Amino acid sequence: MKRAGTVVALAALASISLASCAPPQVDLAKGEAQRARVRSVTDGDTLRVRLAGEKDSTPVRLLGIDTPESRRPNTPVECGAKEASAALKRLALSKGRGRRVTLRSDPSQDDEDRYGRKLGYVGVRGRPDFSRAQVRAGWAKRYVYAGRPVSRDRQLRRAQRAARRELECPRFRGHC
Repeated sequence: MKRAGTVVALAALASISLASCAPPQVDLAKGEAQRARVRSVTDGDTLRVRLAGEKDSTPVRLLGIDTPESRRPNTPVECGAKEASAALKRLALSKGRGRRVTLRSDPSQDDEDRYGRKLGYVGVRGRPDFSRAQVRAGWAKRYVYAGRPVSRDRQLRRAQRAARRELECPRFRGHC
């Protein structure tokens, strides 16, 4: 009987120590926000962030927008892709260092995309989120996935109308 108790205690200790080795799970459901620091920009609508309390970086796909492709396998770089990436770098990096940002999920959308990237709004306090800034600057267009608009769709529509109205020559794909 004493031996069975020891086995149970050892099993409990092992599961606790294994759980502490596992990376923390990031659950951004229901519009939760998490602090992070930008590590790098992948392209005009994707970046990598290090979430507060974690060592590894996490890929994040900005919600509600689409930019020209620069990294799709077996596909040439699309018109405006390099410029869209450079614009996101200007928003996300300062003097070569990643900005402190807030990553916020959208309750109307999935937590991750099919490539395993977190889906969210990323932004710096007091400024429009990066999705809206990219649309407003003309480097991205509003995007609806699977017929489900994001919660901030109205803001993105307004930003897109303003960009079309104010930019003499639309900068997005197909207009180069």
